[in-house]
Amino acid sequence: MKAQEGKAQEGKTPESKAEEPHYHGHRDRLRARFAQGDTLPDYEFLELVLFRAIPRRDVKPIAKALIARFGSFAEVISAPAERLLEVDGIGPSVVTDLKIMEAAGRRLARGAVAERTLLSSWAAVIDYCRAAMAFAPREEFRLLFLDKRNRLIADEVQGRGTVDHTPVYPREVVRRALELSATALILVHNHPSGDPTPSQADIKMTRDIVAVAGPLGIVVHDHIIVGRDGHASFRGLKLI
Repeated sequence: MKAQEGKAQEGKTPESKAEEPHYHGHRDRLRARFAQGDTLPDYEFLELVLFRAIPRRDVKPIAKALIARFGSFAEVISAPAERLLEVDGIGPSVVTDLKIMEAAGRRLARGAVAERTLLSSWAAVIDYCRAAMAFAPREEFRLLFLDKRNRLIADEVQGRGTVDHTPVYPREVVRRALELSATALILVHNHPSGDPTPSQADIKMTRDIVAVAGPLGIVVHDHIIVGRDGHASFRGLKLI
């Protein structure tokens, strides 16, 4: 009996090994490392996201191709759908999963500021602004409207533009603040180039908004510019 079992195993093992895909067990090992709290590089974290949408394929080359194309995990999930679809192995279901991850990240970051006094939670404000806008492919201009206790009333994107310009109209900004009974504003926009350094146009636009808002009792606390390479604060730079 043992001899027969030995022969059966002996005959089965080479075939089994030949039939097993080279990534056999990799998914379980990666999930186990994640569950144990290991810090995973971006491409491995991306693999975890891809497992569900691509169940029967080695996703490591796809994850590495995405990182090579876009630069980081954050930039992958923030990339436009049409550009993601250009990568071999990426289909609509993968794009949907990546966009769910992006939306979840934004919602988590927004939750950290929604019920707080923003000026006492500045790190959370910066994290939220970066999650919301830092990797967007075009410029966006966002307004955080605050009440007299500096709590968030509303968070609105006022405009989207090109890769290096978004039209902003100071009177429209102030009009919306008055509609919401806001007493303070935080201006936010992104630089898709990655460099958050304010331009002369950024400085002029900010000062124009301050000039219109001030006489109406609306304070502009700051203008934050976010990009892949960090952020800039007009208040910190003493530009307002």
